[in-house]
Amino acid sequence: MNTPTTARPIGPVNVLFLCAHNRVRSLLAEALLNHLGHGRFRAYSAGMQPDPAQQAHPMTIEALQHAGVSTDGLHSKCWTQFSAPDAPHMDLVVTVCDHTAGESTPDWPGHPASAHWHYPDPSETQGDADAQHEAFRQALHLLGHRLTLLINLPTDKLATAFQP
Repeated sequence: MNTPTTARPIGPVNVLFLCAHNRVRSLLAEALLNHLGHGRFRAYSAGMQPDPAQQAHPMTIEALQHAGVSTDGLHSKCWTQFSAPDAPHMDLVVTVCDHTAGESTPDWPGHPASAHWHYPDPSETQGDADAQHEAFRQALHLLGHRLTLLINLPTDKLATAFQP
């Protein structure tokens, strides 16, 4: 007799977003996934050369707040803290800038799956303030589209997607 199998319940999927400075794209992704993930996902972000003052780009904060996404506790962090023995176990590590994708990264505990999602850096946009604000809104929109695809993966697929 065949009995239906059900996917084992899983805790939140931990995702680390990496970028060179952890001031724009990786912070946008962290905040947005935590907002959209409804507890199924827990996002973190870090950079190779984080801002020495641990500050996000001001337009990063503005774009998130304008979209209704919490920025509480959002700050620039170094990626080495996520390779420490007491760091949260990551299921997925996503680079969001080409510079970081080509770099040698720490040996992440648990050997998480990895991906590269290329996004232009909105902080490099030339032009007036309106053009720069639009670049940040577009970056948030594009990340939101990809993150929506990720969070809408069926639970049974997520239960096995990040298994060794």
